[in-house]
Amino acid sequence: MPRYRITFAKNEAMRFTGNLDLHRAWERTFRRAGLPLAYSEGFSPHPRLALAAALPLGCLSENDLLDAWLAADVPDEAVMSDLGHAAPPGLAVLSVTRPDTREPSLPAQVVSAEYSVRLDDPPSLSDLETRAASLLSAAHLPRQRRGKDYDLRPLIEGLEIRDAGQGLWIRLAAREGATGRPEEVLAALDLDPARALCRRTRLSLSALVIAQA
Repeated sequence: MPRYRITFAKNEAMRFTGNLDLHRAWERTFRRAGLPLAYSEGFSPHPRLALAAALPLGCLSENDLLDAWLAADVPDEAVMSDLGHAAPPGLAVLSVTRPDTREPSLPAQVVSAEYSVRLDDPPSLSDLETRAASLLSAAHLPRQRRGKDYDLRPLIEGLEIRDAGQGLWIRLAAREGATGRPEEVLAALDLDPARALCRRTRLSLSALVIAQA
């Protein structure tokens, strides 16, 4: 059965939509579009859809990825047009391609993610630079997530101050069992995640890189 890769953006209207609800929104979008989703086999069949990586709640995205399998061959242009017309406010279809069917599952290919963060009421530029330098020079950043200890530092692959201190660029590991979260980096910088707007701008895959538009 044909496999399609949908590149999409998640905008303000769906900012606080969680990953499970986003998956359901895509399932409804395919149904509204009249596209023949393929289903898994077994006692409880489910539509064959796979999001590349869970998005932190409240985070927007560009160039996000979804793999979908259809029960019939439909031209890429028709899939893009039909999904574009059926997508709810907050989801924008950017492109539709066909990955190599031999590729592993999409989530298994993700190795890192990049984020653009806009800061509301940020500290002074010099203060922010001092905090960033201290974070990057740290050998370890012990943290807890869901009651489990972990080290945040090796998950931070890149950090830059941008827009004269009004924003940040962050690249984080996004592998199974080793995934950094932007709100944890903000907390480590002594910044309030609730006073920042985060947007995931790029996913790097083991087989290819999805470039920022």
